[in-house]
Amino acid sequence: MPKMKSNRGAAKTFKKTASGKVKRYKAYKAHILTKKSTKRKRNLRHATLVAKSEEKRVKIMIQ
Repeated sequence: MPKMKSNRGAAKTFKKTASGKVKRYKAYKAHILTKKSTKRKRNLRHATLVAKSEEKRVKIMIQ
């Protein structure tokens, strides 16, 4: 049986932390930034963790 392939889009989007959790970056930071407040854009810079309910699915995609 051949090896499982990782989802390349997911592999580029998510990173695994040392403790095994999955790190992600926040959405809504790509374009149409003029109408968003400085505070909102600043808060979007910081990475966060994937929700517990989605974590298993993401780990399978990025293997």
